[in-house]
Amino acid sequence: MSGIPGRERRHVTVTGVVQGVGFRPFVYTLAEEHGLSGWVTNNAGGVEAEVEGTAAAVAAFCDRIGTRPPPLAVVESVEERAVPPKNDGSVFTIRPSSGGPGRTLVSPDTATCDACMSELADPADRRHRHPFITCTHCGPRFTVVTALPYDRANTTMAGFPMCADCAREYADPADRRFHAQPIACRACGPRLTLRTGPGDLRAPRDDEALAEARRLLADGAVVAVKGIGGYHLACDAGDPAAVRALRKRKNRGGKPFAVLADSPETVRRLAHLGPAEEELLLGPRRPVVLLRRRDTTLDAIAPGVAPGSPDLGLLLPYTPLHRLLLGLPGDPPGPTILVMTSGNRSGEPIVTDDEEALTRLAGLADAWLTHDRPIHVPCDDSVVRVCAGAELPVRRSRGYAPFPVALPVPVLPALAVGGDLKNTFCAGDGRYAWLSAHVGDMDDLATLTAFERATGHLTDLTAVAPRLLVADRHPGYRSAQWAVRAAAARGLPLRRVQHHHAHVASCMAEHGLDGSAPVIGLAFDGTGYGDDGAVWGGEVLLADYDGYRRFAHLRYVPLPGGDAAVRNPYRMALSHLRAADLPWTVELPCAAAATPEERRLLARQLERDLNCVPTSSMGRLFDAVSSLAGVCHRVEYEAQAAMELENAALGDLTGPLADDERDDAYRFILRTDRQDPAAPLIADPGPVLAAAAADVRDGVAAGPVARRFHRAVVALVQEVCAVARDRTGIRTVALSGGVFCNALLTEGCAAVLERDAFTVLRHRRVPPNDGGLALGQLIVAARAQD
Repeated sequence: MSGIPGRERRHVTVTGVVQGVGFRPFVYTLAEEHGLSGWVTNNAGGVEAEVEGTAAAVAAFCDRIGTRPPPLAVVESVEERAVPPKNDGSVFTIRPSSGGPGRTLVSPDTATCDACMSELADPADRRHRHPFITCTHCGPRFTVVTALPYDRANTTMAGFPMCADCAREYADPADRRFHAQPIACRACGPRLTLRTGPGDLRAPRDDEALAEARRLLADGAVVAVKGIGGYHLACDAGDPAAVRALRKRKNRGGKPFAVLADSPETVRRLAHLGPAEEELLLGPRRPVVLLRRRDTTLDAIAPGVAPGSPDLGLLLPYTPLHRLLLGLPGDPPGPTILVMTSGNRSGEPIVTDDEEALTRLAGLADAWLTHDRPIHVPCDDSVVRVCAGAELPVRRSRGYAPFPVALPVPVLPALAVGGDLKNTFCAGDGRYAWLSAHVGDMDDLATLTAFERATGHLTDLTAVAPRLLVADRHPGYRSAQWAVRAAAARGLPLRRVQHHHAHVASCMAEHGLDGSAPVIGLAFDGTGYGDDGAVWGGEVLLADYDGYRRFAHLRYVPLPGGDAAVRNPYRMALSHLRAADLPWTVELPCAAAATPEERRLLARQLERDLNCVPTSSMGRLFDAVSSLAGVCHRVEYEAQAAMELENAALGDLTGPLADDERDDAYRFILRTDRQDPAAPLIADPGPVLAAAAADVRDGVAAGPVARRFHRAVVALVQEVCAVARDRTGIRTVALSGGVFCNALLTEGCAAVLERDAFTVLRHRRVPPNDGGLALGQLIVAARAQD
């Protein structure tokens, strides 16, 4: 190759999260620093550049481009190759984006950065109090992108032409907003409006709208606030009447609300905040973080915010509008802690459309603080907690989606549709899996419509053209029924994956296991369709991606009345007591919770096996013990009884669960089938229930009963894993399923298993509940075969 003495030119291709994060401006500045000529552009595959200069300068550029990227960028690969020098002087340019084949990764929506927050509060700055301040390092991305490459024309900011000042900043390589696509200011950007209903013709705008919204919140109103990924319903968290009104209007039952606090100092006054939790609260993703509340919390927030829960779901402002709602220095007094709950009716998806908000949220909100920047795709708040020092996702959505999970093995282009509760779906191709934002429970037409729209958006954005659809085996799942219809309409094959196998595979995949060796998979949840038609949920599987063997499970008990037993844990308790040959004496809270007539009818139902599907569910066992201990007899939201049992167990617990002085107080019995040694082991909870019932009759409080039950489950896990290792030699354990959202149980299981020299896999990137199910479905069904 002919060259020019002393000069070298290289073509560089960068893939990863490199669009919408200031990567082209970063490349421009880097080239200028090293005196290089050339160009940079976005394309459908990522960022492409050519640089020319001295060999040393080009080498330094190529080294830094992958190792010191902008804050929001995630570089997956850097490929470079030599090309002939062009001797094009010292000019480096940003070229218009190009299309073509390929794939890039879109950044999640990101919390407003410190620099923008400082400008927001600075009276001398031209964006002082601008509710949509953003730069290359922060702001909306996923929810405003309509297509790739990531340019303003391909976002919902396309309808807001830049003013001269913004255009100058956009074109200035030295400016923090150089090529920041959502850039705007008061002169050219979106505008706030406060509305009180569809016919409101004199709605206040901008500062007046914001001031009126703050006044309404201070006066006890419920205000629907349009955010990045949808509407929230907000009220003063310190106003008991306002909180009661919101709870009643939304038909929320006793489910805790999330709380937006104005500062980390306020969070510390409300809850115990450790270093890991603080990092999550202040980081660019800004999820809702579940924290243990302080005893003095009720002095600051209304009891109805999180009734009966020792935890609070707290978050800090992640948009400029949040910051303005809570007030800047010098603003009139107003609430510094706001309830911020999803803007929807119970069971429906979050509202994103402005006109739809006025109708669907009518009767819930007293006013609507809205704006005219469209939301292209809904994205609810993420929820996390810290478990044994590590992040445990409970809901993976804003701030995380659509960032992909790197896969340990390649998959065919496929769409896995997940489950019916806490639905997320997953598009995959090659070595990437893109999980959607939280969709919700698939129990109404609005959610199904949102699901279908979101699948189209994500597959378009990721350039995944599915050649396969994947669904759960449950014949009644709406997600699976959608997949059946879609597969028939598109002429695609449909594969079904067993629920608990998918849970275990999800945990394996996020930890990078290639499936060449099986794991001991503990899949504990509430409901999953079993191979024998029973409701599984207390499963120990010997699993890889190719398949599984059911090694052990909880003993089957009847699920009397199906959903009626789920909604009324006392029915589950009575079923478990009967299966253990224990009497329904009225000294037991679960028996007292039912009327004599109901107990009589339930006994007859169980005797005749009427509408009593057998279940091995660990989630239902937690429900049963919760009612037996007098903690929770009727639930108003999913997993309420189990969560309240965990809360009771935490009580005055001072040390690790596995080290308690009565570790052996309750014990499961592992039984084998003498007729069939290859049959699964049966974990019989009868002795646990007998000991718990005896404690309750003796007046033992709920806290000790709950703790002893948790320890019994930990001991069961320890025992069954030891037996599995002895028989198979497998030394890796995967903990998955919604029951492992229970931090107390997860920490206890991990501690004893690690003490026994097992390698323990816990969820850290996707939720252990059904929000992570689709990832497991994908890797089981779509794995590319050699």
